[in-house]
Amino acid sequence: MARGKIRSSKDRVRREAAQALAVAALSFLASEPEHLGQFLAASGLGPDDIRKASGDPSFLSGVLDHFSGNEPLLIAFAQQQGIDPTEVERARALLGGVWERDLP
Repeated sequence: MARGKIRSSKDRVRREAAQALAVAALSFLASEPEHLGQFLAASGLGPDDIRKASGDPSFLSGVLDHFSGNEPLLIAFAQQQGIDPTEVERARALLGGVWERDLP
């Protein structure tokens, strides 16, 4: 039983680290008006929507997916964070799922 707790604890820590990386990616986007505009256009969201969605792991996975689809952006973010760009893909996979915006 203790073994299961250790594994779930490690998984939780990894997931929290993935969420933190995604939030950092979102902050990075916010500091780059051109890239933020591209993200908003691609996602169909407005700034208020992003604030609401930022707690959703699937949305955060979508943020990282946006970086994965734009190599110059991915590399700039990875350099700023001091990480290998593959860490972004690992974090995206940990968060999993596809975020779908609630529609009226």
